[in-house]
Amino acid sequence: MAAQAGEERGPRRGTWQPYALLSPGVMWLVLFFLVPLATLVQISLSTQKSRFTQEFQFSWSFSNYTDAISEYSNIFGRSFRYAGIATLLCIAIGYPLAYVIAFRGGQYRNLLLGLVVAPFFTSYLVRTIAWTTIFGDHGPIINLFEAVHVDGVLGTVGFLDSGRLLDTQWAVIGGLTYNFLPFMVLPIYVSLEKIDVRLVDAARDLYSSAGRAFRKVVLPLSMPGVFAGTLLTFIPASGDFVNAAFLGGPNNRMIGNIVQNQFLKLNQYTTAAAMSLVLMVIITIGVLVYAKVLGTDELAS
Repeated sequence: MAAQAGEERGPRRGTWQPYALLSPGVMWLVLFFLVPLATLVQISLSTQKSRFTQEFQFSWSFSNYTDAISEYSNIFGRSFRYAGIATLLCIAIGYPLAYVIAFRGGQYRNLLLGLVVAPFFTSYLVRTIAWTTIFGDHGPIINLFEAVHVDGVLGTVGFLDSGRLLDTQWAVIGGLTYNFLPFMVLPIYVSLEKIDVRLVDAARDLYSSAGRAFRKVVLPLSMPGVFAGTLLTFIPASGDFVNAAFLGGPNNRMIGNIVQNQFLKLNQYTTAAAMSLVLMVIITIGVLVYAKVLGTDELAS
C-alpha cells in the first residue's frame, strides 16, 4: 500500500516540476520582453504633448504608423537592402569557410573555430571604428586599388565615390558583413559537422561527381544551418546603426540611425516607437515567409 501511495504521489510531484523549471525563463521573458513590448505599443499609439516632455496620452493614434511608413519608406528599403546584401556576402564567404573547417580542418578544427570567434573578444564598437581606418582615404584598401590601377574602374561602376570608399554604401555593407560573419559560419559549421561523410562516399561509389554529391547530399543537409545563419545575420543587420554611423555618410543612414535620433535627439518617442514596431512586423513576416519557403523541419533534428 505504501508503494502504491508513493506511485500515486509521484505523478503529482512531476506535474509542477516542469513549470517550476520554466518559471525563471518565463519571468525573464515577461519582464524584459513582453512588458517593454507592451510599453512600446502603448507609446506608438499615443500622442506626445510636447517634444520637450515625456508625457503621453493614449489615443489610438494609428497616424504614427502611417507617418513612419510614408516618411521613412525609402530608409526601410535601404536598411533591408544593405542587410540582404551583407547576408548574401556572409553566405558566400561563410559557407566555404565552414565547409573547410568541418571537412578539412582535421586537428586544427578547434583552432580555426577559435579564429572565427576571436573578434568577439573585442568590442563591437571598437571593431567598427577600426574599419574607418581600413576604408579611409589613405587606408590599405584604397592604396591597393590605386597600386593596381583599378580605382578609376571602381569609381565608374559606383563602388567608389570620388575616389573614396569611406562614407559609401559599400563601406556600410562591408562593415555589416565583417561584424556578422561569425553568426553565419557557426550555424553552417554545426550542420556540416553533423553530416556523415559515408553518405558522400556512397554517392561517389554510385558514380556521382564531387559537384553532384555536394548538391544532392551536402547542401540539402546543411540548409538548416544556412537558415539559422541567415536569421542570425539578417535580423540584427537590418536594425544596426553603428556601421552606418561610422562607415556611412548622411545618404547611407539605416532605420536604426533614424530610430536612435528620434529617441535620443529629437525626443519624438511616438514616431520612434511606431518605426520600431513596423520594423519588427516586417522582419517577422519576412522570417515566416522565408521559413515557409525554405522549410525548417530538420532544425529540430
